[in-house]
Amino acid sequence: MINVGIIGASFARDAYLPAFAHIKDAQVVALASGRMESAQAAAEPYGITAVYDDWKKMLADHKLDLVCIATPTVMHAPMTLAAIAKGAHVLCEKPTAMNAGEARQMLDAARKANRLHMIDHELRFNPTRMRIAELIHGGDLGEIRHVNITNIGASWANPASRPKGDWWSDASMGGGRMGANGSHQVDMLRWWLGEPASVVGQALTVVPDRVCKHTGEAWTATSDDLSHMTLEMRSGALAQVFMSGVAAANMGNETQIFGTKGTITLSNSDEKLYFARAGQSFEDISVEDPNAALAGLNKGIWNVSVTGALQELCAAIREDRGLKQGASFVDGLRNQMVVDAVFASTKSRKWEDLDMSGAV
Repeated sequence: MINVGIIGASFARDAYLPAFAHIKDAQVVALASGRMESAQAAAEPYGITAVYDDWKKMLADHKLDLVCIATPTVMHAPMTLAAIAKGAHVLCEKPTAMNAGEARQMLDAARKANRLHMIDHELRFNPTRMRIAELIHGGDLGEIRHVNITNIGASWANPASRPKGDWWSDASMGGGRMGANGSHQVDMLRWWLGEPASVVGQALTVVPDRVCKHTGEAWTATSDDLSHMTLEMRSGALAQVFMSGVAAANMGNETQIFGTKGTITLSNSDEKLYFARAGQSFEDISVEDPNAALAGLNKGIWNVSVTGALQELCAAIREDRGLKQGASFVDGLRNQMVVDAVFASTKSRKWEDLDMSGAV
């Protein structure tokens, strides 16, 4: 049996715990959160009695085979290093860390301890996006010339929409659109198109002056609520990503991929994948996710796709092998290098070249 410990209650409640309920040889034996009431509320429906408001005590009290970390970004590196030191394999949420230096430490520690390591870029396990990878790598789209991705939402538009102390709005905690969504987009583009050579972009705080949604107290947001980047891929393709949380209306995530032989479009609003060969009309080639029918899973591609990620990670632990699929800490380091470069570009207002040769 694979004994699992989870740090962070929110995503545990939404995704990890429902997914682990469908992995027969894995059991969540302990759960920690910054607030005991949150840990108890997430654990109780699954019969987990070992709950903590001190993650270090949880690691000390249990011999864990796998630790899943879903906390503010600033805690990813110290928690990962501590879990590995205790002998556990690690699944860590995105973004990997506060910077590439921390991501490098995480990778080095996992390798030295011979522990499995995965970043939860769960959409690598989504069948629709796997189909896109197959079409690109199989040559059906020909040479990829450019990609457009937009992610437009309204959740941060109202200055009174966030509570004071919201870590997502705090740059010192690793919050912001670049980490929350940009890291996913970077990982997707790297998976589909290979490595980027250079990037230019901005991570901006458009609505810094905020009012606490609970108390009405004024406070200041420091993380980015609007970010964009253009990546020049080593293949020659150009990829543009625009992400905003401060629009007046939600427009979701739209992806367009343009090749010499065909074009792909995908919208998160209906999860329909359309493919048009050169000179022909678009046809629906959507793929259903069989995990979506599993009982107890929360709706949405993020919550469902986590199941595939955990199934692969637990299978690798059980079979004493490396990962066959998913984003490792190597990917996490390379994604972080791109995210770091966007922040650098925000200051320099210039293209930032990327050298991935040492990120192996």
